[in-house]
Amino acid sequence: QLQLVESGGGLVQAGGSLRLSCAASGRTGSNYVMGWFRQAPGKEREFVAYITWNGRTTTYADSVKGRFTISRDSAKNTVYLQMNSLKFEDTAVYYCAAGPYMSRAPAQYNYWGQGTQVTVSS
Repeated sequence: QLQLVESGGGLVQAGGSLRLSCAASGRTGSNYVMGWFRQAPGKEREFVAYITWNGRTTTYADSVKGRFTISRDSAKNTVYLQMNSLKFEDTAVYYCAAGPYMSRAPAQYNYWGQGTQVTVSS
């Protein structure tokens, strides 16, 4: 089992920045792909970014490319999502997830955190 706990969400003005963290515990020795997803009210959960276990490959949704950066600190078993130039439409609950494959599909991820709310005021 792998446990994931997100933190770092909050309220920020448009154009501002936030950094989300996802701390992993349990079976952290496995080579998981770590992803960030988000879900706004009334919408489906959508892919934001993922990073491979060694940090060499990252992929972003078009909507966040150039504004968000995913990274991981393997020594701390933590994944980060640096979010810059935030827009109102970035408002959502952000979830961290872990899975065996590089995928944009939520169904490919086996472990999920509880989510952290990000609210961007216009």
